[in-house]
Amino acid sequence: MRGMDLIRFAAGGLRGHRLRTFLSLLGVGIGVASVMLLTSLGEGARLYVTREFAALGSNLLIIIPGKTETAGLAPLVSTAPHDLTLEDANALLQRIPAISRVAPLVAGTARVSAGERSREVTLVGATRDLLEIRHLKMASGRFLPRDLPHAAVCVLGSRVQRELFPHQNPLGQLVRIGDWRFRVIGVIAPRGTSIGMDLDEVVEIPVETALKIFNRSSLFRVLVDVASHRDLKKVEQDTLRILRERHDGQEDVTLMTQDAVLSSFNLILRALTAALAGIAAISLGVAGLGIMNVMLVSVSERTREIGLLKALGTTHAQVVSVFLVEAAILSTAGGFLGLLTGLGAGQVLQRLYPDFPIHCPPWAMAAALAVSMCVGLFFGILPARRAARLDPVQALMRRKA
Repeated sequence: MRGMDLIRFAAGGLRGHRLRTFLSLLGVGIGVASVMLLTSLGEGARLYVTREFAALGSNLLIIIPGKTETAGLAPLVSTAPHDLTLEDANALLQRIPAISRVAPLVAGTARVSAGERSREVTLVGATRDLLEIRHLKMASGRFLPRDLPHAAVCVLGSRVQRELFPHQNPLGQLVRIGDWRFRVIGVIAPRGTSIGMDLDEVVEIPVETALKIFNRSSLFRVLVDVASHRDLKKVEQDTLRILRERHDGQEDVTLMTQDAVLSSFNLILRALTAALAGIAAISLGVAGLGIMNVMLVSVSERTREIGLLKALGTTHAQVVSVFLVEAAILSTAGGFLGLLTGLGAGQVLQRLYPDFPIHCPPWAMAAALAVSMCVGLFFGILPARRAARLDPVQALMRRKA
């Protein structure tokens, strides 16, 4: 029996049971589409996190008050015996030549009002260096002044500006934050959420004023911009040394670099992507059971044809090949159906959520197709062997179902 004869015989059997064939195709297609879609979401999450960190630049060092320790199964941040202060931040900038900028931060929530309109916002105390470190752009006006650290001025996020000052220019207007009055000097261009903070929902004020409003002495974070990436390790060491000197010999801060955080996120998200793909692949196993059921029914309904083939001299291996080809056609066609469905669903999600990268890696597409084909062949072995073991005389004598 030639190869084309095998394919024609298998295709004829599938056409004879169109409903069962369609349901088997649908099962495999859903399995492949699920693998692709869930893999795309996992890979998209990884790319999204990578993009957000890349927006900060590769030379960023983050200083957090308190020493991170490991206790049990969860990392804990111990209480810092000394505050992380503005003086600490200024000392780092003055004593470490490789540092180009330092942005001390204070953060909290506050109610901001303008006229009869008011809302809760994230209030961030910062300096002008935050503009360059976070690569922010201004929609109008200017950012916090460098030479007036105590000025009662503020910069609004784009959504805050639209809600407090709809259809009017906010520059020069007054807003109230708690018991304080601030003059608006700028509006940040729309940026969206970055590293857990929606920059369109913030109000920026001078850091020293923020410390007074929140009645704090310690900073929330210090962002350090290192001039060159190759100096990052040395800056880490020098930062710890200087802060240890200033804090009575105690190492009570935690340093985080973009590379370390990004590496951890990548490791976690790659594992998540693999887990999602594995969960989705279970549906391919269910689809394989459906293929096996179709093949078993096909064997029972085509017993006389099998008997005739064996009576005409068809070998055991050729009979096995007939049903394996049939299973391979089902699984391969279903795999391509799922491939197209998964790509289409990914495009729909990308249009609905344009800021989130829906990306199916090539390895996932190839793996999904390969697994679908292997599933079809694996679950087609039992029906094929059953057909090959039929006695030709008994098969010819058996009545059609």
